[in-house]
Amino acid sequence: MSDVTPLMEMSDISVKFGFVHALKQVSLSVRHREVLAVVGDNGAGKSTLIKIMSGLLHPDSGTMKWQGEAVTLPSIRAAAQLGVAAVFQGQSFCDNLDVSANLFLGKELRDNHLRRDDETMQERTRQVLQSLSSAIRVGQPMASLSMGQKQTVSIARTLLDNPQLILLDEPTSALSVMQTAEVLNYIKRMRAEGQSIVMVCHDLPDVFAVADRIAVMRQGRLVGVLETAKTSYETVVALISGIDPETVMNETERIDALTDAQARAHALRGTRAICLDQI
Repeated sequence: MSDVTPLMEMSDISVKFGFVHALKQVSLSVRHREVLAVVGDNGAGKSTLIKIMSGLLHPDSGTMKWQGEAVTLPSIRAAAQLGVAAVFQGQSFCDNLDVSANLFLGKELRDNHLRRDDETMQERTRQVLQSLSSAIRVGQPMASLSMGQKQTVSIARTLLDNPQLILLDEPTSALSVMQTAEVLNYIKRMRAEGQSIVMVCHDLPDVFAVADRIAVMRQGRLVGVLETAKTSYETVVALISGIDPETVMNETERIDALTDAQARAHALRGTRAICLDQI
């Protein structure tokens, strides 16, 4: 399959919960070997979008393609069989078990005598953790891990089946600066290994650090898809807020031309007022 053909393509996807339109005719594609960030305010439809992509939710209308072929994703298992894996917020673990047992929880390997094959599972866990350059030990109890390390285990669990597309819902939420840097390095490494990643993220510095493209959601609609290298924080924030990006950019250019510190601070206050007036 040519890399020109999108890995996953969604066309006119709509989802309604009662009277609430969570997604409104969203069309979005995921390229091969890219990190696509999905950003937006609370309730914009970001998490709903990746739940559709993972098979956890079903769209009310619209179509999906996988490597150019029309598909339906009735379940997470069906998506996994295609090559889609997801890490949602609030992943649960069994703290009384070790890392290896948690990675294979519910899909334990068996030997020829149908006995649980702990040795093979530990070796496979070790390989996956090494691919992420993680120092976590396979026999380490989950209860002893930090939040960042547990997020690493969540990501490692998705890699067991060598997926082509990995969906991450707020992967750096509630992590320390060092833990966030570690997770972002994992994302870069997975892209280098040939996988595509879609990450929902509210932290724009994290987005600009790893994303190739940024999809901006607002009130259930996709309002823009931007090449990260060709855009700015101001443009992304303007689209999230429903403001004309040119208004913000023109004001930013005017501010940049000022040299007096007091005048600059005054202009910045005026820019915030412009934004508030237009939201």
